[in-house]
Amino acid sequence: METYNEILERIFTAYPMYHKVGSAAYKEGLENIVELLEIIGNPQRNLRCVHVAGTNGKGSVSSFLSSYFQELGYKTGLFTSPHLVDFRERIRINGTMIPVEEVLAFFDEYQEKFAHLEPSFFEITTALAFHYFAKQKVDFAVIEVGLGGRLDSTNVITPLLSVITNISLEHTQLLGDTIAKIAYEKAGIIKDKVPVVIGEYDPESFPVFEDVAHKHDAPLFPANVNYETFNDRGCLEIRDKETHKKVYTLYTPFKAHYQDKNILTFFQAAKVLEFVLNIQEDKIGEAVENMQANTGLIGRWQRLSEKPRILCDVGHNYACLKQSMFNIYEERTDYNSQIHVVFGMVNDKDIDRILPLLRKEFRYYVCRAHIERAMDQEKLAAKMREQGLSCNTYPSVEDAITAAKKAATDEDVIFITGSCFVVGEALATIKN
Repeated sequence: METYNEILERIFTAYPMYHKVGSAAYKEGLENIVELLEIIGNPQRNLRCVHVAGTNGKGSVSSFLSSYFQELGYKTGLFTSPHLVDFRERIRINGTMIPVEEVLAFFDEYQEKFAHLEPSFFEITTALAFHYFAKQKVDFAVIEVGLGGRLDSTNVITPLLSVITNISLEHTQLLGDTIAKIAYEKAGIIKDKVPVVIGEYDPESFPVFEDVAHKHDAPLFPANVNYETFNDRGCLEIRDKETHKKVYTLYTPFKAHYQDKNILTFFQAAKVLEFVLNIQEDKIGEAVENMQANTGLIGRWQRLSEKPRILCDVGHNYACLKQSMFNIYEERTDYNSQIHVVFGMVNDKDIDRILPLLRKEFRYYVCRAHIERAMDQEKLAAKMREQGLSCNTYPSVEDAITAAKKAATDEDVIFITGSCFVVGEALATIKN
């Protein structure tokens, strides 16, 4: 009898995964997912959903929303991607991963029935998530878009609320090479008369959202046009953007400042949900404070150890790494602390745009994650040295972490970033 890991390997082999092999696994169009869902009885029709798209922050915003529903006492499904350590991270109810038995039972029942469609990994995972959430009769399901929006496998639902966190240039070979083109793809999740929250105003993307929302008669709520934030050592004030008057205060346990933007997007979404669902109870503050405990979110500015302080973050594009290079200074316990960065990337990132963000005073431990898309560490290091960065190369994430730990003093900081897969392998290494 096959073990869970053996069956997972068979699943990964049978269904190409975008995050591992890149655009070769991407299937444009919704025909496949529509037929998959027909085969299993269209479970998505029995779900009350919130749909979350965007370039950055959609996983965190989805987790804040799940935490919010949980704090209100609802049984809540959460579908996110990619996973970092365990496939089952993608599908959770009230923070608990889908049981191994449910995964095995689903594939045992439906794998042959799906075979003629040759589905992608994400299509079949989306079907599994909808099937499991409907079977467990969740009260609400928060569904994160995998890639883009308009043609994403999750875009078969009619949600209570759509959320688009922000737009920046990423996956340009699939979504378009301008902000406006990418915004159009993300705006594809906007549905008739369904309110939509936009996390960050951008003069290139917002007119696209306005136009699509108008065509669908969908009320539009731009979070950072309506509100602004002020963070004083974890006390986060949300203020009216026009009057600058405080409208809400909450405690945020998140040290990375990029979460302030995600919290603001979540706050606007929660205020819309309060109206749509006639929610009387205020649980916004508790949802933020307890988000990680409620949902099990990992890999977002996660602290793994002290002395030396080891942190990891899945940020892997221009906007994320720009913020990370700023935030990491605040993690030093001493002004003279050295920052050691365990770093790896995948092949389809805009390396020439990203590398100038990396600070020359940091020491880099360049490695390659064990996936097909990973950039060769020697090639990456050569590019980094052209930027004047000090780096050594290692054949694995584990080797890079070991070298960084040997070089670091107790007062230093080790930061693991650049790719979801580097962080995922780091988490597995440290866990083991």
